[in-house]
Amino acid sequence: MKILFASSEAVPLVKTGGLGDVSGSLPLALHRLGHDVRLVMPAYAGAVARVSDLELLGTVPVARAPGVVRLLEGTLDTSTVPVYLVDAPGLFDRAGNPYVGPDGRDWPDNALRFATLCRVASEIALGHSSLAWQPDLVHANDWQTGLIAPFLADVAGRPATLFTIHNLSYQGLFDRPTFDALGLPPHWWSPQGLEFYSHLSFIKGGITRSDIITTVSPTYAEEICQPQLGYGLHGLLAHRADRLFGILNGIDYELWNPATDPAIPQHFTADSFAGKGRSKARLQQLFGLEERADAVLFGHIGRLVEQKGIDLILAVLPRLMAQPDAQLA
Repeated sequence: MKILFASSEAVPLVKTGGLGDVSGSLPLALHRLGHDVRLVMPAYAGAVARVSDLELLGTVPVARAPGVVRLLEGTLDTSTVPVYLVDAPGLFDRAGNPYVGPDGRDWPDNALRFATLCRVASEIALGHSSLAWQPDLVHANDWQTGLIAPFLADVAGRPATLFTIHNLSYQGLFDRPTFDALGLPPHWWSPQGLEFYSHLSFIKGGITRSDIITTVSPTYAEEICQPQLGYGLHGLLAHRADRLFGILNGIDYELWNPATDPAIPQHFTADSFAGKGRSKARLQQLFGLEERADAVLFGHIGRLVEQKGIDLILAVLPRLMAQPDAQLA
């Protein structure tokens, strides 16, 4: 199968969270299974520096984009998976991470930035770019690619579309003037379209117009259909439940392997835990904890937000830290 994988980030080019891990690993896994998979994402400065054998394919006409949008091609990591970078310097070549500036605030033109990504991905999907290639399937990920399915939905001969929700709490919400400024079809501003409580919702576009919707686990697929974790979209997701599937995220066993991981001071395996003591001592040093081999050391990696479970940790923290042998990083 020919697959166009669209994402706003991918390891090792750029990463802010789990989306980057999946977008860097899943295309490689699909490639190893024999699929012709190609990744399209923005040409951030860091991404351009890390893609191998980068060359210019041509330009793509994009409505409302500031200046010429170029399409660059290289390869992902050491594999032969092609990467297409959407090169719009006025939108993507800037300091800060992909979504916020150095001041920690969202870039004010995020709607235009990721609408441009969606428009270019749609042109590739329809065979309108300089590529002599058209996918059978477009796999879009999270709100930043949420407009791809609406752009393709009513076009004859289009590829199938799949939209993965990695984190429903980030929806890509913008006001009505932004909707108008993007030049989107007026009829999209409706409860049946992309309007969501008087805002434009990128993620709603992916949910309403994709052929299939997936998310990162069977449990999460159930949870987002309920009011508690549906963030106002639970009714729509329940309505499309026949097209919604939860597929548990895997991990890259070559990268996350304590027998070979260069980031830990001592390797270990399931058959030999002897090296874990050195790694534990090093972690205690890094966090200024007392170096004790007998301490029970708990670790949490994640953003300090309720969705990641920090509220549950805080609830048990007083009792946990009252234990004489407990440590927490």
